[in-house]
Amino acid sequence: MNQDIDFYPSSGNIFEDLGFENADEMLAKAELIRQITIIIQQRKLTDEEVATLLKIETSQVVELVKGKLLKFSTDNLIRFLTALGKDVEIVVKNTPSVSGKVTVTNT
Repeated sequence: MNQDIDFYPSSGNIFEDLGFENADEMLAKAELIRQITIIIQQRKLTDEEVATLLKIETSQVVELVKGKLLKFSTDNLIRFLTALGKDVEIVVKNTPSVSGKVTVTNT
């Protein structure tokens, strides 16, 4: 049986494509969590070691590496990155559009 599959162009932000109101913030949080997870994997840290470094419970580490966006504020994710030895720089710049957007980049 053949079924037609509909394709839709992506905006580049899955959360926007799914209709979330705060799509930019969610994408930024997802990228912050991805960066934290990369550091944890590169250093081969255990959940207990991560919990100690970040001053959180081990159960929260599990939620973090599973990408539970709603469990963590952007402020906490930034604090986690600095606790893991990363500098976090926030840049505010002009935009030609009516409203700005939030992005996270890794250098």
